[in-house]
Amino acid sequence: MTRKCVLATCQLNQWVLDYDGNRDRIIEAIKTAKAANATLILTPELCIPGYGLLDHWLENDVYAHSWDIAADIIARPDCQDIIIDLGLPVQHWGCNYNARLIALNGEVLAIRPKLDLANDGNFREMRYFTPWPRGRFEDYALPEVIQALSRQQKHCPIGECAIEALDGSFASETCEELWTPNSPHAHYSLAGIEIVLNSSGSHHELRKLDARINLIKEATAKTGGVYLYSNQRGCDGDRLYYDGCALIMSNGEVLAQGSQFSLRDVEVQTAVVDLDSIWAHRTSRSRGMQANEPSVQKLKRIPVDFRLCHPSLTLMTRPTEPREPRYHLPVEEIALGPACWLWDYLRRSKAAGFLVPLSGGIDSCATATIVYSMCRLVVSEMQAGNEVVLADAKRLYGDGFSTDITAKQLCNRIFSTVFMGMQQQSSKETRTRAKELSAAIGAHHIDTNIDTMVHSLHTLVADTLGFEPKFKVHGGTQSENLALQNFQSRSRMVLAYALGQLIPHSRGGAGGLLILGSANVDECLRGYLTKYDCSSADINPIGGISKTDLKRFIKWAEMAFDLPVLQQFLDATPTAELEPITNDYVQSDEADMGFTYDELSTLGRLRKTFKLGTVGLFQHLVAEWSDRMKPRDVYQKVRDFMYYYAINRHKMTTMTPGLYLESYTPDDNR
Repeated sequence: MTRKCVLATCQLNQWVLDYDGNRDRIIEAIKTAKAANATLILTPELCIPGYGLLDHWLENDVYAHSWDIAADIIARPDCQDIIIDLGLPVQHWGCNYNARLIALNGEVLAIRPKLDLANDGNFREMRYFTPWPRGRFEDYALPEVIQALSRQQKHCPIGECAIEALDGSFASETCEELWTPNSPHAHYSLAGIEIVLNSSGSHHELRKLDARINLIKEATAKTGGVYLYSNQRGCDGDRLYYDGCALIMSNGEVLAQGSQFSLRDVEVQTAVVDLDSIWAHRTSRSRGMQANEPSVQKLKRIPVDFRLCHPSLTLMTRPTEPREPRYHLPVEEIALGPACWLWDYLRRSKAAGFLVPLSGGIDSCATATIVYSMCRLVVSEMQAGNEVVLADAKRLYGDGFSTDITAKQLCNRIFSTVFMGMQQQSSKETRTRAKELSAAIGAHHIDTNIDTMVHSLHTLVADTLGFEPKFKVHGGTQSENLALQNFQSRSRMVLAYALGQLIPHSRGGAGGLLILGSANVDECLRGYLTKYDCSSADINPIGGISKTDLKRFIKWAEMAFDLPVLQQFLDATPTAELEPITNDYVQSDEADMGFTYDELSTLGRLRKTFKLGTVGLFQHLVAEWSDRMKPRDVYQKVRDFMYYYAINRHKMTTMTPGLYLESYTPDDNR
C-alpha cells in the first residue's frame, strides 16, 4: 500500500480579540481543507485570539475565551475526521505559554508549548509568555469547557512530543524555532518524524521572504521530510503586516505556496504528499548513527488511532508536482504590502477613507500611489467575487456603488488629497504636480493656500514677544528661520485634521478620514521633520521605507500603473518649500540635512541591522566610502549622523505609527 496523504495549511487574516470572527475564519479553512480530502490542517500561531495582543496577554479572560473558542471548533460536526493544529495561549501551573492544541474528533490529543520565544526586533514574547523547557512532558488538566464535550476528557499530555498516527507521524514547532541555531525540526527528523508543522506570526519585511523559504528548504533537504508552514496575514492593529505565504515543502522542494499579499481573509493550500518518498533521503549511515543518540530517542510519541492517508488516494494518484518558489520584487512588495495594510486599517476603523497632504514631493506622492494601489487590489478582489471585500467596499463607497466601479472611481470616493501652499514659498511646479497626480489616480483634490493661518500666527507671536521674526534670506537668525518654517508646517497639520473631519460631510457623506503621514525612514532617523506637522498623522504607510526604495517604487509604478506624471516627481529636487524662493536660493532637503538619502540609508542600516556604534560606523565606512571622500569627511558624516540622531530622539516619541518594512526602521514609541 502506498502512503499518500493530502495535507493542508492556511493563512488567516485574524483580528486581535475578534473571537467570533477568528473562529469563523478557522472553521472556513478547516471545511476547505476537508473538501480537498485533507486529513491534517495547520493554522497560524495564536490564531484563536490573534497574535498582536500586547499586554492583553496578561489578562485571564484571553485564556478562558480562547478555550471557549477551541471547544466550539473541535466539537463542530464539520470539523471532524481531520487532525487540527490550533494556536492559543494556555496557563499551566502558574505560567503562561504560547501553545499549539492538536485535536481530532472532539478530543485534545496534545498541547505543544513554544520552546523558543521571539524576543528581539518587533517581538516581546517573553513579556507575556514563558518558554517551555526542551524534553519536558507531563499531564495537563483540561478546562471545564473541554470536559463538557461529548468525550468528557479531563486530561491530555502537554510538552514536546510527536503524534504517531497509524500510517505516519508529525511534530510541531512554532515560528521562532525555525530561526534558531538548534531548531527542533532537526531533532524530529532524526527521530524519524515525517511531517513537521510550523505555525507562525511572521511579519513582512522587504527582501525577507527568500530567507524564510531558504530556511524551510534546508530543513527538509538535509534529511528529507515534509514541512508545513502556516502564517497570519494582514494587519491586526499594530505596526506590522503579516505576509502569509503559507508553504508545503517536501524533501527540499516547494509543493504549494500561498500568496504573500492579498485581501482574502482565508486562503488554504493543500498538496498530495507521498510519505514513502522521504525514505530515499534518510538512508545515509551518518544520519542513522545520529538518529540512535539517546537524546533523539527520548522524544515522546502519542499514538493515535487515525490514518493520515485517505482511502481515495491510490497507486494511480499523482503526488503534487514541485514548483519554483514565487518572490515579489522589492518595488512590488512596496506596492502591495502597505496597500493591504491600509485596507485592513480602513475597514476595521470604520473610517470613511483617507486624506493625505500632497506637497508635490516624492514622499507624499508615494503615499498617494500606494492608496491607488490599494484601490486597484480592492477592485480586483470585487471582480473575483470576494464577498467580504464587496461588503466593505459597498459601505465605504455609499450611494451609486456597483461591482463594476474602477479603481479611479473608488479612489475618488474614499481618498482626498490637499495641497496647502504659501504664495511666496510654494512653486507653481509643486502645485501642478500635486494636482496632476490626484487627477491621474482619481482622488478628490483640494488646492488651497494657508497664508491667512500663518500670517495670523505670525502676527500673534510678534505682538506677544515684541519683535517680528524674519527668514534667513531676509536677515533673520537660524532660530527665527526655523520658527517661521514651523509656523507653516504645524498650520498644515491643523488644517489637514480639520478637513479630514469635514470633507465627508461636505460631499454628502458621513464619518471622518484617517490622515496619512509621509515621513520616510531616513528622515525619521535624522530627525528631519517637525513635531506635529504633516509627519504627525493617524498612520504612515511609508514610515519604514527608505528614500532610495521609494524612488525605485515610483519609477516602477510609472509603468505598472500607467502614471506618466510620476516621472515629474523623480526629476524634481526634494524640497520642503518652507523658506521664500529667491532668484539665487531654493531650499533643498539634502542640503539642509547635510546628507544624501543614500548616505542616510547606509548609516541607518549599519547602526541598527549591523549593530555598529560610532567607532564601528567610522571603521566600516572609511573603507566603503574611500572612493568618494577622505577619512576626515567620513568622520564628519558619522559624527553628524549620531549627533542628530541623539538630539532628535524626542521626536521619535511622537512618531506616527508607521508600517514596519525595513530592518533599520526607527525604534517605535517604546
